[in-house]
Amino acid sequence: MHRAPAKPERDVAGEFVDLGYGLPSDFEDADLDGKVAMVASDVPDWYDRYLHRREKYYHAVDAGAAAFVYRNHVAGQLPPTGSVGTDERPLGEIPAVGVSKEVGARLARKYDGETVDVSVTAEVGDATSQNVHATLGPDTEAEVLVTSHVDAHDVAEGAMDNGAGTAMVVELAGALADREGDLDTKVHFVCFGAEEVGLVGSAYDAANRDRDDVRAVLNLDGVVAGRTLKCYVHGFDALGDAAREVADRFDHPISVTPEMGPHSDHWEYVKFGVPGYHVTSQTDGDGRGWGHTHADTLDKLEARTFREQSVLLTELAVDLADDGFAVAHASEADVAAALEDEGLAEGMKVTGDWPY
Repeated sequence: MHRAPAKPERDVAGEFVDLGYGLPSDFEDADLDGKVAMVASDVPDWYDRYLHRREKYYHAVDAGAAAFVYRNHVAGQLPPTGSVGTDERPLGEIPAVGVSKEVGARLARKYDGETVDVSVTAEVGDATSQNVHATLGPDTEAEVLVTSHVDAHDVAEGAMDNGAGTAMVVELAGALADREGDLDTKVHFVCFGAEEVGLVGSAYDAANRDRDDVRAVLNLDGVVAGRTLKCYVHGFDALGDAAREVADRFDHPISVTPEMGPHSDHWEYVKFGVPGYHVTSQTDGDGRGWGHTHADTLDKLEARTFREQSVLLTELAVDLADDGFAVAHASEADVAAALEDEGLAEGMKVTGDWPY
């Protein structure tokens, strides 16, 4: 067991309640006042949308729970971590811990309905983060952003999340430096700080640049975890077409998901209608695998996968910077409507992430 970050340091006691998946209806049907609520990290196959950890946490807070236990749903995996706070209250409101599936099963078997103690200790202090910038290509007002986040949870090296993404940004910068003459548009590389505690670095950057000049955001978060790249394109059909054209050119698969994905640094631009990718990996099963556990280490990554994906992503960046490529910005109303249509707005309102 280990704590999730940014939770209040506190000792509490309460009746232990296993809420299973922790769906909104599970919270509605349960009396959690002063109790310790445990939920799984997944949702059932029949459920119509993904529920983020923070949504389940804030349902527990709203129901009056004294503490929150987040159980990994994957057998043989490790206790997960992850932030649950907000910009206004980064420490969260009640203590929270992550446990493995096996520990969660044992807790449910032995202690459901019994009083348990939850103790969270944490070192909390002020810190300074920063974003790192570099540019290549012509000095145009329009620019393509190639981005990643440099931070990871302090339980491991964060090789997948997101050391690989930042290494890929550096690799693309080196490759594009050799092809600078192929760029019609400036390429601006940004490695963000403080993503894991609430997209802080990207929010700062998005608020302090002219977003109208951003042609597209190519955000790398979760690359190399699987051999096939997976691109969330947030309803921007031209971005999906560009990824498929690169896949066809190299006869190498790239998965394209048209839906919205509000959980990485691209979101601080996409929510304003800026076209953006979240590039991650297609993997077997569900869940984040080794990510957010102390097994997110370099030995899990394949150098071959890194090389293959760097070729594809370099080519995609060159295509995005080409004068012949065009993608229209969306209105905030269109983005909000898409989130409503896909069932994501409800959870964002629960967690305080609804920006409209």
